[in-house]
Amino acid sequence: MLSPPCPRCDPSVRQVHPTQLWGVLAHPPTRPIGRAVGPGAHVGHGVKRGRVTPVGPAGVSPRGKPMDLGGRGCRQAHGVIPSRRPRSPVVCPLPLAVPARSLRSPSVCPLPLAVPARVRRSRVPSHSPSPPAACVRRPCVPSHSPSLPAFAGRVSPPTRRPRPQLVFAGRVCLPTRLPPGPAAVMVFQCQRDSWARQFTTRVASCRPAELPAEGGAKETLRGFHVVLEDTILFPEGGGQPDDRGLIDDIPVLRVTRQGPAAVHFVQTPLEPGSEVLLTVDWDRRFDHMQQHSGQHLITALADLMFGFKTTSWELGHQRTVIELDTPSVTAEQVEALEKNVNEKIRARIPVVVREHSEDDPEIETVRSRGLPDNHTGPVRIISIEGIDDNMCCGTHVSNLSDLQVIKLLGTEKGKKNKTNLVFLAGNRVLKSVERSHSIEKALTSLLKNGAEEHVEAVKRLQNSVKLLQKNNLNLLRDLAVLTAQNFKSNPGRGRVFVLHRKDGDSEFMNIIANEIGTEDTLLFLTVGDEKAAGLFLLAGPSELVEKLGPRVAELLEGKGAGKRDRFQGKATRMSRRAEVQALLQDFIGHQTLEE
Repeated sequence: MLSPPCPRCDPSVRQVHPTQLWGVLAHPPTRPIGRAVGPGAHVGHGVKRGRVTPVGPAGVSPRGKPMDLGGRGCRQAHGVIPSRRPRSPVVCPLPLAVPARSLRSPSVCPLPLAVPARVRRSRVPSHSPSPPAACVRRPCVPSHSPSLPAFAGRVSPPTRRPRPQLVFAGRVCLPTRLPPGPAAVMVFQCQRDSWARQFTTRVASCRPAELPAEGGAKETLRGFHVVLEDTILFPEGGGQPDDRGLIDDIPVLRVTRQGPAAVHFVQTPLEPGSEVLLTVDWDRRFDHMQQHSGQHLITALADLMFGFKTTSWELGHQRTVIELDTPSVTAEQVEALEKNVNEKIRARIPVVVREHSEDDPEIETVRSRGLPDNHTGPVRIISIEGIDDNMCCGTHVSNLSDLQVIKLLGTEKGKKNKTNLVFLAGNRVLKSVERSHSIEKALTSLLKNGAEEHVEAVKRLQNSVKLLQKNNLNLLRDLAVLTAQNFKSNPGRGRVFVLHRKDGDSEFMNIIANEIGTEDTLLFLTVGDEKAAGLFLLAGPSELVEKLGPRVAELLEGKGAGKRDRFQGKATRMSRRAEVQALLQDFIGHQTLEE
């Protein structure tokens, strides 16, 4: 059998330039690729089940039989995804022209032909040309795309999660198998374009789910977990909370990351495959962008200026906190840091997002706490030019001027010899100024003086209140003594003394008990609102108090504790005081009859 002509051996055969294959083979890599490139074009070599086999002109096998280039059972044309995953790393002798945006366009290497470094059970036909020696010696550079970590001129080292590849010079470089799901590389549209407010995509899956209620409530919301082909709603991660928004007109209540997918919780089912319009809650998104980028800037400058390392941070609803690995930060350091931070904002320094493959050596030079265990795909590095390079998955502004302003509110004592630095960025500063101005106007109206005099006016009021409280306490003590003396001077007094006072306290009740005595009299004293909660005291002979105390607390629906001749506590149903008084009278009456 004659071998088909080869462009290297026979100059009469037209060589297919890589640019001719670019538009022809631009198919999704998840299905076989095979289309004719024109009459007489030399396709190259096909791969079938780990074997390299010769292929003739487009649509014709070496034996002259027609080939179904689009079918799974055919001998696949060069550049089609091999039917079996290679078991060894592969080699490409030149940098790959890989699109930086997507895997859906194939990667082309500009040499005529190269074969895998080692393909299990492979047999290369004798007429197949070897790669030129100059190509093998050429320095290798990674491809432009972080989504496809192929290296030219050397065996690509296996990453933590190997991505099988088969690389051919002059043909298509595609992964043999992609992880399932539309967002397998963990880079979403919200990360590629943080400024996008609306986005059209399709529903990949929808399944029933439950969402725990916020705030520690035990109730759960029933709904659905929706996975989209792509999303502009950021799932929580990197210390940044998740986005909120709409899928069409359906509210998205939570967005979480599960493996490589972003999962949207909604309470209305969506049809898989249907096209939907995403709308992000822009106020929430932009606030998170300002706080997150502000944290990067403060963290970098605190390290550069004072050597303070950031150990953690929290983006809260009202304020953002950075935990610094230092036992203290002086007021002068806070002032200098704030001044430098705002100078960088006014300098309009760009913020650039770069993507790298996991095995790119540049990753080792950036600030990071390491990749999560479930990370797949490219690594994002947020670069503030000349200041900081930090590995991060969050959404960020594109220029420091977008932060507007940063205000450091001060420091708080942290845990384990650490200091918490509190700050506001961007619109939060404006909202804080607005709240402060509203409070200042209200105080000016109440205190009848200017804003600069508010502090002194409040101090004078506090002193007056303390004096009045002291006088009130003295009056209550005098009243308690007079009340006890009045009871003792009554010749017809009984063995039970009951008293309620709305404006009393526990000290008032104990003064009365001390003055009357607990040897012969059973005292039931209460203070507080009659229709709400209050305090109670049961005092008297020890044996009676031990028996009746728990029953009194039960009737008042309260809790208490006793020691010797006194049992006191808090009551929630003061309106049942009459029932307690009847209980005590009956108990004393029966005891008197027994005596």
